[in-house]
Amino acid sequence: MVNLLDHQIEFLESQHRHTGLVGGFRSGKSHIGIWKTISKKLQYPSVDVAYYLPTYPLIKDIAFPKFTEALTQANIPFTLNKSDKDIITPYGRIIMRSMDNPDLIVGYEVGYSLIDEADVLPKRKMEDVMVKILARNSVKSEGNNNATDFVSTPEGFRFLYDFFVKRDTDSKLLIRASTRNNPFISDSYIESLEETYTPELLRAYLEGEFVNLTSGAVYNHFDRSGNHSDREVQDGDILHIGLDFNVGAMAAIVHVIDEGNPIAVDEVVNAYKTEDICQILKGRYPNHRLFAYPDASGKAVKTSASITDIDTIKKAGINVRALKVNPNVKDRVNTMNKKLQDKSYLINTYKCPTYTDCLEQQPYRNGEPDKTLGLDHATDAGGYFIWHQFGKKKNQVFL
Repeated sequence: MVNLLDHQIEFLESQHRHTGLVGGFRSGKSHIGIWKTISKKLQYPSVDVAYYLPTYPLIKDIAFPKFTEALTQANIPFTLNKSDKDIITPYGRIIMRSMDNPDLIVGYEVGYSLIDEADVLPKRKMEDVMVKILARNSVKSEGNNNATDFVSTPEGFRFLYDFFVKRDTDSKLLIRASTRNNPFISDSYIESLEETYTPELLRAYLEGEFVNLTSGAVYNHFDRSGNHSDREVQDGDILHIGLDFNVGAMAAIVHVIDEGNPIAVDEVVNAYKTEDICQILKGRYPNHRLFAYPDASGKAVKTSASITDIDTIKKAGINVRALKVNPNVKDRVNTMNKKLQDKSYLINTYKCPTYTDCLEQQPYRNGEPDKTLGLDHATDAGGYFIWHQFGKKKNQVFL
């Protein structure tokens, strides 16, 4: 095992219970995954280890040849048992298993697991597979933490994004690797990728980033880390609340303004109706001044009593600042993206997890922000406030 790259060394030496190496094409992910599996086998000779790939053909075409090459290079005797998908060494077994049928991940116990290309499977299926793999990874031995590690190309916001980014803990380490980090890759290979792939695909398959691969992201300048703030609601804060009206899926994004810049500090999502969201906001913030910036559709009469959504907000004691008509969608999105790009709009991603996901994941569909995935309610709510405060308003305000 020679000429390891920095990210490969970091992955190999990691002692976290879960280490993920997410990288672009030819960034050396599978190579170091195989070597770490072998190193675990040598470290714990009485304990079997397991190596997982999405399908059995990949085991035959990728895993067997690469393990054969690595074990030969390391002068480790071995027997390849193709029928049982095992490699037998003097130090014990390396068990190969496919993930395409989770029900077949049974009948053996190991002390270490390596999952290759976890993001190839649909997210829900990979979650089922993970349960099965963790159940097999139970052999106890001195000094072994029964780690389950991952190497993969990122395939959008799938399992690895949820596991390492959204559900990050001290027991996990995510390492990112760019194809450009591999000095053994020719410039022409990278140039061919750049000529072939869209910017979104290049960010995933060249740079190893989690991006929306179905189409361009609406809020493409949002960065979970770069636009994060730890700011929370404090006593005396004036709260500015963007509101989007959708029965059963109402959304409110709560902001403060610090030194002229907005910060999203809380959210209310999936409230059923306007009365509910007002009750939640007033109950959560009884001693704060609240200003609502609602969807302009809220001025429409919704009941036989001629009560509008905006009337309901006012009746709850929340101040209303609203436009007669909503801004052009493109203008609102551009205003949001400019402030996100400038890092003059920050989000407490811990307090606003749904808003964060929507900013990251909402795609375009037929040239417009996609409203079929349920990712538009929170972004629309935040956008109404940002536009009202920072957009080029041409519409008069009504109170």
